[in-house]
Amino acid sequence: MDSDSLHYSLDLAAGNGLTLSSEQRAALQTSLVILKRSYKFSRVLFWGKILGIKCDYLIAQGVEEDEMKKKKSLYSLNCLDWHLLPQATESMTADVALAAQGRFTGDPSHQYEHTETRTEGEGDEATEVEVKVKVNEASRLATTVSNIDKDVSVVPRGAFTKSPSGKVQINRSFGGLHPTEAAKLRNYLHFREPVNLKKKSILEMSYLNPALDFLDPLSEDIPKGSWSLQLERGGTVCVLRSLLWLGLTSFHVPQTPQHGYIYMGDGLINLDLPFML
Repeated sequence: MDSDSLHYSLDLAAGNGLTLSSEQRAALQTSLVILKRSYKFSRVLFWGKILGIKCDYLIAQGVEEDEMKKKKSLYSLNCLDWHLLPQATESMTADVALAAQGRFTGDPSHQYEHTETRTEGEGDEATEVEVKVKVNEASRLATTVSNIDKDVSVVPRGAFTKSPSGKVQINRSFGGLHPTEAAKLRNYLHFREPVNLKKKSILEMSYLNPALDFLDPLSEDIPKGSWSLQLERGGTVCVLRSLLWLGLTSFHVPQTPQHGYIYMGDGLINLDLPFML
């Protein structure tokens, strides 16, 4: 996200009552440039802010030549010093789901613990064993960022292209969606490995452009109604808000390449979504 897109996203997210101070914005502009050089990233994007009780976590992501692979997430407590988050693995995600409850504390070293009784062995040899699961907040943060990216990271159709070799890159010829098309949910895509695309028939796939239609559209999300799509600022910008992860705001300015998304929230999934629809 360039500086214009960053300010656009922050201003739109401010509608939720969450934003960054002018000092934080200025510090970010400088520190993200240094971060890009230090890690030799192709691009560095400001991802958002996860609220904590003691401190808030500011999140940035670095990408390499392929925009979807080897993406690295980093956090900062002061907009200046950045720390690499671990890759979210399946076992880490399972431990976090089991042990971590409630709000983030704002302390990356904070330990969450969960004790449960499991049965080992079978029949007469079965014994009950107490198992203690421990996980720190940095792992919880990495898992939460990964889950939000999988569920609600959004790009307009055509903003990225996939080469025959499978590399995903920015589409330099993307001039933005037509205003009529920008108002349709099907023209916004999940920016992660596709899930529903693999289930399509050969006939359905024949209507798709493999260079552009390599991601899942939001219109196929279940449950239906988990997205709010509105025209704002006098109809000049399309704004998408997620009802699954409250605090995720995505925007696109039709007929321009400008787009982006930002998350500003407590890092807790909205379990009440089925009752809101």
